Amino acid sequence: MPSLALRLRLGRPDDARAIGILLRRVARRWVLPDQPPDVGAALLARFSARVIRERLLEGHRFHLAYLGDVLVGVSAMRDESHLVNFFVGTRYQGRGIARRLWQRTMLDAVRRAGTRRFTLNSSRCAVPVYLRLGFAKAGPEGRSPKGVVSTPMVLELDAAPKASRKRA
Repeated sequence: MPSLALRLRLGRPDDARAIGILLRRVARRWVLPDQPPDVGAALLARFSARVIRERLLEGHRFHLAYLGDVLVGVSAMRDESHLVNFFVGTRYQGRGIARRLWQRTMLDAVRRAGTRRFTLNSSRCAVPVYLRLGFAKAGPEGRSPKGVVSTPMVLELDAAPKASRKRA
């Protein structure tokens, strides 16, 4: 059976249900074990189709990754600089989908807003993934105002693209 090509596209309000299913499924497996129960429940509520649809209508950009007709990854950016959701389905991890999805999301923000600095709050298990994508820890693990246990991370892009730098 031939492997399917990864297809990336922007999310639309009618994608909210599928996005929510993927986010909740991955969060239950990888994020919730490190969260207090009340925080985990609130986190799952933010992944409802209704909330996601509202965010899409407010202008949050959700990038979706598909293999065939299967939604395998989701990223969501707020204010063209803060990655608020970044999930790849468990069975699809380790295939380079996260890297391709992040590159698409990052380049979209760079193109649209000239973004050079990206931030996120990482779950404990995702810190190694973000480090491989070029992020650095911006502080120690702690709790957000909503009580979510996370590590702040940052990615600063070079001031000038490598291709245009002058050689010394």
